[in-house]
Amino acid sequence: MKRLLKGRLSFIFLFAMLTLILSGCGEPFLSTLQPAGEVARTQYDLMLLSVVIMVGVIIVVTAIFLIVLFKFRRKDESIPKQVEGSHKLEIIWTVIPILLLLVLAVPTVKATFDLADVTPMEETNEDGKTDVMTVNVRANLYWWEFEYPNEEILTSQELVVPTDERVYFNLIASDVKHSFWIPAVGGKMDTNTDNVNKFWLSFDGDKAGELEDNIFYGKCAELCGPSHALMDFKVKAIPRDQFDQWVSNMQSVTEPAVAESATAQQGQEIFNNSCIGCHAVTPANTTPEAARMAPNLTNFGDREHIIGYLENNEENIKKWLNDPESLKPGNKMTDTYGDLSDDEINALTEYLLSLKVQDQ
Repeated sequence: MKRLLKGRLSFIFLFAMLTLILSGCGEPFLSTLQPAGEVARTQYDLMLLSVVIMVGVIIVVTAIFLIVLFKFRRKDESIPKQVEGSHKLEIIWTVIPILLLLVLAVPTVKATFDLADVTPMEETNEDGKTDVMTVNVRANLYWWEFEYPNEEILTSQELVVPTDERVYFNLIASDVKHSFWIPAVGGKMDTNTDNVNKFWLSFDGDKAGELEDNIFYGKCAELCGPSHALMDFKVKAIPRDQFDQWVSNMQSVTEPAVAESATAQQGQEIFNNSCIGCHAVTPANTTPEAARMAPNLTNFGDREHIIGYLENNEENIKKWLNDPESLKPGNKMTDTYGDLSDDEINALTEYLLSLKVQDQ
């Protein structure tokens, strides 16, 4: 029995140490424990408060247990003094938990209502637009669409937002339930097919500046199919002046860019014959929502990643075009355009990489 007890205590100690060590792991662009915005900080503070309360309770209970165990250890057959019916004790162990719950409940309820307040995005000006930064998010199997209604542009997979101000989101799904989550910036929110969920986030400029290319990582947090774990997106958080420049660059694209090199021109021809039915290469949000079959590619060449998780380079684009099913099982692009030769894939890759707005 002693050996078994010793083994269990060793396991508990090892588990506690691993928990302590691993709690420090995580990247700043993906960790809820390194908050990078107003919402994230509020939620992080609530987590700390709840942990402090729980640890405090554990310490007090453990201390009482040890005191009773050693100080009042039974020495003879006499019955210890009974405290049954003590009103004083009953009041103490009833009131203390209530007070602890109130300490946790009051800031939690307040934060819940504050974070759910989306009144500013529901107020429109004389132009029929909002005076706050608003993004319509549409989740699809297995990619993300981002529409900027005030700016009248549409993009996908890489969300671009201004830092140090609130960004309001309308969330909906095209097919099944998904969940929109940027761990370092705030908690998740479901995207449903039959109703729009709304919430807001803010992106800390200093924290964003510490990241490579100001990129936060976003994820789908609702099991939605075989490629659920690969349904990632990136968030580029930049200062307001840079964001305004990005918007201007996007708005300047009114017609599909004309390929320059002979190989890229061949790729554009292939794209127009095989891909244009699903993929748009202009950012204007004129396509009906029901007809948006695939990601908008207007600024594809500017993006840090493709298909959510692969670095945007020639090698990965060619792998995707050659066999999309192997990289993202269950995606809607598989078997939609037939077999492409190596030369056609090379040409299409060069054309896709030429789709940029940042150089304009």
